[in-house]
This record gives sequence, C-alpha cells and structure tokens, in this order.
Amino acid sequence: MAPATREAGTELTVWLRPATLALLVLALTAVKLVVAANSGLAEDEAYYRLWGLNPAAGYYDHPPMVGWWVAAGLWIAGDTPLGIRLLPVLSALVGSAALWRTGFLLFGARAAGWAVLFFNASLLIGIGSLLATPDAPSVFFWGLTIWALAELHAGRNANWWLAVGVFAGLGLASKYSVLFLGAGIVLWLLLVPDARRWWASWQLWAGGLIACVIVAPVVLWNADHEWASFIKQFGRAVPDGWSTKYIFEFIGAVIGLLNPLVAVLAAVGLARAIRGARRGDAAFGLMLWTCVPFFVYLLAHSLHSRVQGNWPAPLFPALALLAGVVAADPPAAFRRGFGLLARAAVVLGVTVSLVVYVHAVQPLTGSLARKDPTFQTRGWPDIRDGVIKLAEDEGAAWIATYGYGLNAQLAVNLAGILPVEQLTERIRYVMRPSLDAATLARPALFVVEARRDPGAAVLGERFGEVARVAVLTRRVKGVALEDLVVYRVAAPRGAPLDPVYPLP
Repeated sequence: MAPATREAGTELTVWLRPATLALLVLALTAVKLVVAANSGLAEDEAYYRLWGLNPAAGYYDHPPMVGWWVAAGLWIAGDTPLGIRLLPVLSALVGSAALWRTGFLLFGARAAGWAVLFFNASLLIGIGSLLATPDAPSVFFWGLTIWALAELHAGRNANWWLAVGVFAGLGLASKYSVLFLGAGIVLWLLLVPDARRWWASWQLWAGGLIACVIVAPVVLWNADHEWASFIKQFGRAVPDGWSTKYIFEFIGAVIGLLNPLVAVLAAVGLARAIRGARRGDAAFGLMLWTCVPFFVYLLAHSLHSRVQGNWPAPLFPALALLAGVVAADPPAAFRRGFGLLARAAVVLGVTVSLVVYVHAVQPLTGSLARKDPTFQTRGWPDIRDGVIKLAEDEGAAWIATYGYGLNAQLAVNLAGILPVEQLTERIRYVMRPSLDAATLARPALFVVEARRDPGAAVLGERFGEVARVAVLTRRVKGVALEDLVVYRVAAPRGAPLDPVYPLP
C-alpha cells in the first residue's frame, strides 16, 4: 500500500510541512543546548563523565556507548555540562529526522509530521534528551534500526540489512535491552508474509554478523572482568517473588512520560496496528512486532519488581508514530475531537518541557526540596567551597566517599583541585588508575550523605584516626536539600580502597 493512501487527504497544513517541522525541532534543540550548558549535572551524568574521561570497551553498569558519546562531547565542547550532554541533545534532532523518514515511508507525510511533533512533545524525550544517560544512544540507534527496516520494506533493497546490522550493533553497545529489538525483528520476519522473503538474503545474515562484531568488544570486556556487567544487568530479570503492585505504576509511568494526550492517540493507533498486523500488513507489523518482545519483558518485570520510568524509552518513537497515524487519519466519527486532542497534546508537551527547562536553569521554587526532579543538580558550588576549606583546615590530600553518585558529583566539582575516590565498589572504576599509595596514605576527608552515614565506628575499621568535623548542607533558595557529613580520616588500616573483586 502506498504511503499516501494510508492518510486522510494529501495536503499538508503548515505545521506538518517538513520545513516547518525542521525549524521547530531546530529551535527546540537550540533551547536544549542553552539549558544543557547552564544547568547542573544529575548524579548519573557526573558518573558518566568519568566514563567519558576514560573511554573503555565496557563498564560495570552498562555497555560503553554513553561513555564514548560523552568522550566525543568533551573533545568538542570541553569538560563542561554542555560537553557532557552535547551528543544526547543532538541525537534527538537527528532522531526526529529519522522518525519522519520512517513515518513517511510507512504511512505518509501527514503521519510522519505528527509523529515528529508527538515525539518531541513526549515528556521523556522532550526533557530526558537533555540528559547524558545510556537511554539517549539506545533510543537513537533503536530508531535508526527501524528507519533502515522501513527503507528495506519500501525500496526492496536487501543492502539495507547491512545498515540494520550496524545500527542494531551500536544500539546493543548502548544498552543490553536492545537485544529485545533483535527478537522483534525475528518476529517480523516470521509473522509477516511479505517479510519472509528476506530469510534467503545473504545481506540479512551479514547484517547479523556485523552486529555481533560491533558488540564483541563488550562481550570480551565482560569476559575479562568476571562478567560483572552481564551479571548486574541480566540479574534484574530473575524474579524474586511475584506481585501486582508495580504493574499499574509501570503503565502509569508510560502514559505520563509519553504525554497523557499522546498516549490516548497511541492506544488507538496500537489497536489499529494490531488489526493491520493480523492481516499481514508489513508496515504495521514492523511497528508492532519490533516492540512486542521488549514490552512483554517490561510487563513481566513489573510483576516482580519496579520498572524504572526511563526503561521503556526505546518504545516511544514507535508509540509517537502510531499516535501520528491516528492524528493523520482519525476515526470518522471523532475526526474533530481527535484533531483537537492532537493539537492539545503538542501544546501540553512543549509547554511542560519549557517550564522544566526554565526551572533547570533558574529554580522557580525551593519549596519542593527532595521532591524536585532537579534535586540532584542543585547546591554543589557551596559544597565545593566548603569541602575545599575543610581540606585546607584539616590537611586532607584527597576525598573519600561511599556512593558512586556523590563520588561523581564531588569529582566534577573538585576537578583539578582534590582527587576523589569511592572506597567501595571499585569495579566501577577499573577504566582509570586509582590514587597512588603515597597519596592514599595521607589524611583524607570522608564525605557521605547523612542518611547513609556509616558512623565513626564503621570507618574505624578502615582508618586508625576518625573524627567528625562538619556537616555541610546543600540548599536551593534557602531551602535545605540534603546534609553531607564530613569526617577527617587518616592512618589507613591496610589498603583504604576495597579490592576490585572483593571476596565473598
């Protein structure tokens, strides 16, 4: 079926024209770049900065792509918040173009235009694309893989399987959840009659080989590090009892982070896709079957544990496109209502995103305290100044921490001033050398969140001298966010840092 026949009418209103869409997305990208350069880092972003400063084939928490992206951004824009976030922000721009092309090939220009609007109006993408996390490259390469499959479907050129292999491999080097995309592609090949022809294509198998070659360094890194990253991530899939208490939280998070109004359109589009896939429609089948394995996994996970709000992010481009299909060709009986709903969805998403952007740069209120979604980014300049003064007063040569988040925040704020080391979980830092023995033997300041304070007795098992010297408070607009307890520690009892692979 030709794309144009899938939508009501062929004339594009002004906001759906490619030039208008391009200007809108470029404007949003420019705003994001300003916000990225002028807002504080979240804990995970500060942590991935350490990855970017020390590129490697793998890391404890995730595959390495976000570290490589941060490294590239640091090379372009320096060791700054903008450098850390540069590629994630730009990926939403390029991803929007790929989504438009995918929508155009499968469902026509009107559906493609609405999909781009809904994608940028989804809260997880509109706001989340500001952040340097593994979700940014994961969503990006998942989307590029679907685009390559759409080109394959529309043009019947088997060489697109090579591009599919490249993008899927890069996606798997971004986040292990992209494995479910591979399972979805297999479902599409099995369940859609028009797609079965590709089993006989050598390019299909070559594309799979390319993906394996790209991800091979990640596997080798795990083999060299006692499979640490695989055990951490795949261990989450093992159920520890069953419960329904998280399933509604999961569904609610998808609806809320997608944008509740977009979610209504996407639900109608999903029903339409299911009907189309049952008829063997290759385009609807592509959108549906490539998403089903990951959605089923997330649903199953929600029956035994919490699904983090960012996990379903790779599904959002497909949901935006299905919503775009409905906005382009709404049910006849509700044409006017769905038209108003589509416009309201875009206005809602962009407005909420802009408010969050302003709040990220200049806090609108301090009364939310720890409930503020930007809580982690606030109050660090004062903490930095307080730690520097205490280090001078106490003769401390380095900073010790317990948690990776605080460790990363102190590392970025004290860069070039004082070295920072996490005493525990040393597997997180195998990509970089730790402090030399001479420095570790000197006095240090141990900094810890008050809620995680182990106390002097526990620290005394590691250091011969322990004295609590201060409590520093992070604040925003005079409102206390968090207390940090500071100890002076010295005379380490043996090696102050845990081994990389501690014994049971």
